[in-house]
Amino acid sequence: MPPFVETLNRNITDILIDKLISKTASLGVIGLGYVGLPLAVEKAKAGYRVIGFDIQQKRVDMVNQGINYIGDVIENELRQLVQTGAITATTDYSFIHELDVISICVPTPLDAYQQPDITYVKASAEAVAAHLHPGMLVVLESTTYPGTTEEVVLPILEATGLKCGEDFFLAYSPERVDPGNRVYNTKNTPKVVGGITKACTEVAATLYEQVLEGKVHQVSSPAVAEMEKILENTFRNINIALVNEMAILCNRMGIDIWEVIDAASTKPYGFMPFYPGPGLGGHCIPVDPWYLTWKAREFNYHTRLIEVAGEINNSMPEFVVERIGSILNQFCKPINGSTVYLLGIAYKKDIDDYRESPVIKIIELLKQKGARVVFSDPKIPRITYKGTNYEGIELTAENLSNADIVVLTTDHSDYDYNLIGTNAEVLFDTRNAMQGIEHKNHYFRL
Repeated sequence: MPPFVETLNRNITDILIDKLISKTASLGVIGLGYVGLPLAVEKAKAGYRVIGFDIQQKRVDMVNQGINYIGDVIENELRQLVQTGAITATTDYSFIHELDVISICVPTPLDAYQQPDITYVKASAEAVAAHLHPGMLVVLESTTYPGTTEEVVLPILEATGLKCGEDFFLAYSPERVDPGNRVYNTKNTPKVVGGITKACTEVAATLYEQVLEGKVHQVSSPAVAEMEKILENTFRNINIALVNEMAILCNRMGIDIWEVIDAASTKPYGFMPFYPGPGLGGHCIPVDPWYLTWKAREFNYHTRLIEVAGEINNSMPEFVVERIGSILNQFCKPINGSTVYLLGIAYKKDIDDYRESPVIKIIELLKQKGARVVFSDPKIPRITYKGTNYEGIELTAENLSNADIVVLTTDHSDYDYNLIGTNAEVLFDTRNAMQGIEHKNHYFRL
């Protein structure tokens, strides 16, 4: 690179870094969901002016009114930031031209064939490209397969005629949101950053160092950062599958899996406890590993372990329904016509999110077998599934005692477990939530 070009590039880099450090840079976030809104709030709290973009007018209106809809955001903080003008939201992507930094935090679901659907990423990149200008940083945060930043986003942005690393900066930094986690959140979780060039990485790292408390770990490329995120979730997916398979086997052998895990956990090295459950939910663990299995085919590799783990975890709702049928059979009752009372719709405790929740599959399977299914969830009073609305019922002694079987599917902290244990005639606990709680004689664990 000629010295004058290198100097010019350095000047562009230094100008943006100076603006980030002085908090005079204007930042944007595309996608105001579980990842985007908490990130936008943290950026505004750090002293930046932030514009949030979303295609859903309802979300935009709620943000502009200071109304929170994400569990990891404190509504009073959001309201104050909106009132001071630190955060605004819009559906008009032309405001991107005012920004120095734009982060893309949009969904990356799987299609009907378990293949990555990056429609939202492409659309966001095209929206940014329409308003891309020299000196701008673009960061993709959506979880995706290795290569997305370089193979999909970069060509869209460079089609403008601007050159990455010279005219603008592009990096990947995976989101690490864990809804309901009371210890780690967007603010204090370490961040991984990988840019197209060293300058891209440097600028992106500077951004997060100003916003977050967690350490910023720089890697050599976006692909490393993308793969790192997949490894995190695949690690959990495989270990959960292992313990789920152990739970199925222990049930057949008459061994208490929970006692087995407690015993194994006494080893101070070489073991990390994972726990069985009715299945996996949310957008990350049950979805992300499939990005890698899809990408691996391009390199003529079959990710056998990952796919088997997915099959085991996806089969857990069927196992739960089989157990429900087996338990009811002990009391001379068929599933057909029995009232099955499910406690919990959310895919994990203490959140209001039922995306990909295994409980939805359990409901579907039970209904196919003729069961009357009712549910209570303190976080989710009603759900919509396949166009049909379902209303939850109040958790009362009468509703518990009237059920043929009560199935604890989500272990929310604010359940009255004493009420449940006292009034459920037959209780099937898929989360080991009733440990230490008095209950009637007819108590079963996964």
